Amino acid sequence: MFGLVERWKVHRFLVDRAGLFWPFSGRAGRKRVVFLSEWGEIADAQVYPFFLFARELARQQGIEVRELPLKQFLNGKNPYAGKADAVCFQTWFDLTHAQLDDVVDRIKAAWPGVALAYLDWFAPTDLRFAGPLYPHVAAYVKKQVFKDFSVYGRPTIGDTNLTEYYAKRFHLELPQVTFPVPAGFEQKLILGSGFEHSPLIASNLLSPPNFGGRSIDLHARLTTLHKKKAAVEWYTYMRQESLDKVADLDGGLHIASKGRVSRKKFYDELRNSKMCFSPFGYGEVCWRDFEAMCTGALLLKPDMSHLRLANDPFKPGETYVPLAWDLSDLRDKVEYYRNHASERETIARNAFEMLSQHLRQKRFVQDAVPLWRMLKLV
Repeated sequence: MFGLVERWKVHRFLVDRAGLFWPFSGRAGRKRVVFLSEWGEIADAQVYPFFLFARELARQQGIEVRELPLKQFLNGKNPYAGKADAVCFQTWFDLTHAQLDDVVDRIKAAWPGVALAYLDWFAPTDLRFAGPLYPHVAAYVKKQVFKDFSVYGRPTIGDTNLTEYYAKRFHLELPQVTFPVPAGFEQKLILGSGFEHSPLIASNLLSPPNFGGRSIDLHARLTTLHKKKAAVEWYTYMRQESLDKVADLDGGLHIASKGRVSRKKFYDELRNSKMCFSPFGYGEVCWRDFEAMCTGALLLKPDMSHLRLANDPFKPGETYVPLAWDLSDLRDKVEYYRNHASERETIARNAFEMLSQHLRQKRFVQDAVPLWRMLKLV
């Protein structure tokens, strides 16, 4: 029997490679939503739950969802032309405003008058497309935003709050960048799910891990490179500092930190790890946060209290252990939770149970209601 990961791989093959697109049912009273999707695991994670819970969405809310890769749409393929009540679309993050306008114009031409939602799957917390998309979309979906919304629209050193922090910390020269956010934009903003609803994370949430008997004290496999390419300067400095802090820990600790391993070995290690250190990536929220939580390793991560997320999984001292951004307390917290097994296991268990219950109880179906309301589908 296929699991969640295998079924999604089949879906991706049928849609991406075979070009097989399922027609809408045509049932009376059903609302039809087309997702124009981007390629890649991060973008997939944002779209996946709509298809994981497609039957429930159709049965409970009368919403039918279909997917058409954006690239295929832009190349002229569109089996759903004129057959949608709403369109949710993703794009790549480096489009110029002119390129973004062209995508929007082509969507509007294919589905005149329908409501549009933009799915921002990007790692950083900025709202770089808020300005150009504001007049065109009824909803803008993102997995994390600043609690203090007034931060948006201010200039930063580099593109994001993270580039600014690490540029100042490591004395790097980056250009000043501003992404204007129109007045009233916050009313179009919806917090959506993130990596917790990816096929791999979800599949690991179906069976509880063993929280005891773990031989690795700290899992910290880090790299200063990203997908075998040289990372941007601030990222390299940030990740190198993380590596250095791990290397300076007590030599008596069993730490998994050096070299690359297969995904299977990586997950096997996490299931055998008491703690997992997950520094920031290009944005605050990372795959490793949820990889740790779904395998029962206690998550140690730079403080996330400045962010607002849907079904916020980052509850300090309850589902993860926050660290100072300069990692000055890493040693003390590793040592403390190494020696306090009961507290460590309680926090790790809380994190797993919170994510697992959300998945098992299919709460995403109700989480989607605000989006459907903004698109005037319910």
